[in-house]
Amino acid sequence: MAVTYHPLLKLQRELYNIPRGPERFNRYIETLRDPQTQDMRLPLSAMNPMGKDHIPELLDEYLALGADDFAAKALENIQPQLSQFKGVFQAALVIADDAHGMWTERYSVEFGERFETKPHFRRGWLVGLLWSSERPSLESVRQALETAVFRGLYVESNGIAITLREMMAQEGFVLNKSNIPQALDSDELEYSREIIAPYLESDEHPVIMSAIFGDEAAQSLGYEPLGLSQCAGLMVALADAEF
Repeated sequence: MAVTYHPLLKLQRELYNIPRGPERFNRYIETLRDPQTQDMRLPLSAMNPMGKDHIPELLDEYLALGADDFAAKALENIQPQLSQFKGVFQAALVIADDAHGMWTERYSVEFGERFETKPHFRRGWLVGLLWSSERPSLESVRQALETAVFRGLYVESNGIAITLREMMAQEGFVLNKSNIPQALDSDELEYSREIIAPYLESDEHPVIMSAIFGDEAAQSLGYEPLGLSQCAGLMVALADAEF
């Protein structure tokens, strides 16, 4: 799997130099699309083109941290784990605005990032999201970059996950390979595992969202909660990851 890093943070920052309004939005669309094919040229669909001042300020912080160079190095460090795969991809980081405005609903966008990657994947993009509600850090950059790349690696080998069981197998692999820390203790993991077990073969979106992201997400989206803590399904998947 040949993966190269395509720096997009500076480009995103330059778009925010344009005052909020139609000119910025139109420039965003021009940047996003190929003028000849009208297909997506750059994977900026999660970006909020009408974001307020907190977004360029956040981008300034990431750029000051050297986030693009750090991400390129992080990718270089995991390349030996990707050599057996045949796909050719570009990895990139995009700011998703879950802090202000109506552009981004966190759980829906995060679900898309994890499980609805086919449009980006077929265009050769692996996209990691940096969230505007979170403080900038190089650890956030590493996690976003590595989870995107290992997710692409898994999808290339196993295809797009459909059921809850398949999604948890995918994310268990991704979170484990990316060294994401476990957030639940053993008792909470066992409880969550028992709650989730009857739904593992489900492909129903409300059930999957509730199981993967927990009651907070379910309630925010109008779905029935299952009695689970935040991201319980992901943490069970991490604990049960098999290789």
